[in-house]
Amino acid sequence: MSIFGRLMDKIRGRHTRGTQSTGNAPAATNAPAANAPAANAPVLSDVDIEAVLSEMAADNNQKLDWRHSIVDLMKLVGMESSLSERKELAKELGYTGSTDDSATMNTWLHKQVLRKLAENGGKVPANMLD
Repeated sequence: MSIFGRLMDKIRGRHTRGTQSTGNAPAATNAPAANAPAANAPVLSDVDIEAVLSEMAADNNQKLDWRHSIVDLMKLVGMESSLSERKELAKELGYTGSTDDSATMNTWLHKQVLRKLAENGGKVPANMLD
C-alpha cells in the first residue's frame, strides 16, 4: 500500500472507530455487492479531516504542529516521518523539485497531502488548502 494510502487509512480508521482506533483496516463484511461503494467513490466521504486530526492531537502527549508540518502530521497519525519516508511520499505524489531541499519539499508535501485528502472526499477547510 502507498504511504498516502496508509495515511488515509489511519485517518479513516480514527473517524470510524473514534478513540479506539488501532490503525488497522476494518474487517470485511458480507454486505451485498449492491451496497459496496463504487470503485471511484471518495474514500474519505464525510470525514472532517480537521476535526479528526484535532482530536488526535488532543489525545497525544506531544505538542505536534500538524497544521503546518508534514513531519508532525505523519507522527500524529502514527506513521514513520523520516526523511527517506518523506522523500518516498514526495515521489509518490509527483514532487518535481529537489528532495535535497527538505524544507521546500516538506512545505509542498504538507499542502499536497491536505489537497489529496480533500480530493478523496475529506472535508478540509479552504484556509488549509492555500
